[in-house]
Amino acid sequence: MLFNSFTFLIFLVVVLLVVAWARRRGHGVENCVLVAASCLFYGWWDWRFLGLLFFTSGVDFLAARQIEDSQTQRRKRLFLACSIGTNLAVLGFFKYCNFFAANLAHVLSFVGLGSAGMPDRVLNIILPVGVSFYTFQAMSYTIDVYRGRIAACRQVREFLTYITFFPQLVAGPIERAGELLPQYRRERRVTAVDVAEGFYLVLWGYAKKTVAADNLGLKVDHILSQGTLTTADVLVAALGFTFQVYADFSGYTDIARGVARWLGIRLSVNFDHPFFAASPREFWQRWHISLSTWLREYLYISLGGNRLGEARTYGNLMITMLLGGLWHGAAWNYVLWGGYQGGLLVAHRWYSRGPRGVIKGALEGRAPRWMLRGICMAVMFCFTTYGLLVFRLHGYAQLIAANAALWHWALPPDIVGRLAKLLPYIGLVTAVDTVTYRTGDAFFFARRAPWAAALFYLFLLYTIIILGVTGGEQFIYFKF
Repeated sequence: MLFNSFTFLIFLVVVLLVVAWARRRGHGVENCVLVAASCLFYGWWDWRFLGLLFFTSGVDFLAARQIEDSQTQRRKRLFLACSIGTNLAVLGFFKYCNFFAANLAHVLSFVGLGSAGMPDRVLNIILPVGVSFYTFQAMSYTIDVYRGRIAACRQVREFLTYITFFPQLVAGPIERAGELLPQYRRERRVTAVDVAEGFYLVLWGYAKKTVAADNLGLKVDHILSQGTLTTADVLVAALGFTFQVYADFSGYTDIARGVARWLGIRLSVNFDHPFFAASPREFWQRWHISLSTWLREYLYISLGGNRLGEARTYGNLMITMLLGGLWHGAAWNYVLWGGYQGGLLVAHRWYSRGPRGVIKGALEGRAPRWMLRGICMAVMFCFTTYGLLVFRLHGYAQLIAANAALWHWALPPDIVGRLAKLLPYIGLVTAVDTVTYRTGDAFFFARRAPWAAALFYLFLLYTIIILGVTGGEQFIYFKF
């Protein structure tokens, strides 16, 4: 069931009405309703995947209780390994079996062994929607119980509400149990502020998705489907996809957070103006925050973080980002993108601990701070755009062709006109983000005078009706 479908709108209205009824009977009944609604929402794609979701949830629920109740560290580690092993096995089988089987087939073919009789069904495994998100969320829960940060959940319905909560089930944010579980254990009250800010998030999310992301997606797909690529093609596609993926994923997150606010739940912020970042480190503090936080807390720090010397720190950064790239999908372009991001973080760390001080001292007092930050933001945006181009391209041939076009750098006279065709969609996202970034208020437009807020909402509705793509395009991160 897609957020940008008429079916979901009907579903949402029914859920809000039933939850309002259940709230009068206690948060336990309300949680049961949310679990039932979430099962319907998730099962709409394929009801068979509900069994997988409940299986992994059951393992994690029981493992966490055993971890908390165990008297020895060895026994705790055993049940932690059971939980993590189950989740990684599910994730590895459904998400990466095709990838490794296909690459093995290529290797066998290369050495003259053909496919060695590999059965065709090995390469036709259906990927459950959202499996990367809910397995990472479940693993963070059992790890936090093992580390003593939270107590194990003792009620099945509360735990299932945490795992299956439909607004963020299939594409995040990846929520920490310490932040979300307490909200399911208390009576929830929806205020007028929740309704107003939730409405802003939902409407702005739909505008970003249907107006910006989907229109840009059509243009990018058309360009990259061509047999040959020119410099102009690569530049337009790179810029278009950069804003497409941002508008698409942050739009989904905004809708999820807005719907959750209507249900009395506060989800974490997943995007915080990432294109205003002035360094790779700051970028990952602003982009897909729940994933970058997860990778830092449960992978980078577990590998040793920055506690074991510079060389080991650089290695830990590379390993973390390579695995973060592979998390996005079973394809080499995601691995390359992860390696590229890791390289940027390593280079920035090296620069910050040496050349940066020399350059900063040379420029101290000679240029305004805002100008230096602006230059850093522009450079970082170029690095981000190229990285997302690698993320988008599929196959070595297309990657080589795109880089060859950039290397030869031949801009046609109509490049400005081609870029201008992206302006209505990029401009919409940039204008709103600039205002909220400069004011430091994510709900700036929702908190204006009623007439001003109403005008802004009417403008968004108008753009959705006039410019929005109504085909119910799938969100990009549903593939991950």
